[in-house]
Amino acid sequence: MSDDNTNPQQAQPSQPTHIAYKVSEGGTSGYWIRIGAAWPHKDGKGFNIKLECLPVDGRISLRLTSEQD
Repeated sequence: MSDDNTNPQQAQPSQPTHIAYKVSEGGTSGYWIRIGAAWPHKDGKGFNIKLECLPVDGRISLRLTSEQD
């Protein structure tokens, strides 16, 4: 194993850069429920994702965080 400091866990910022939502069809734009968050890897090639729950239907949408979250 190389020692090049590319461990994704080392670079995880304290605040997530993306929010995970469960999206269900309905209404004019569907229902969006926050279910988790994501932090980028130091090398920029992936994410660490923490989910509080998993939807059994619908879909998961990963969006950039914003002031409104």
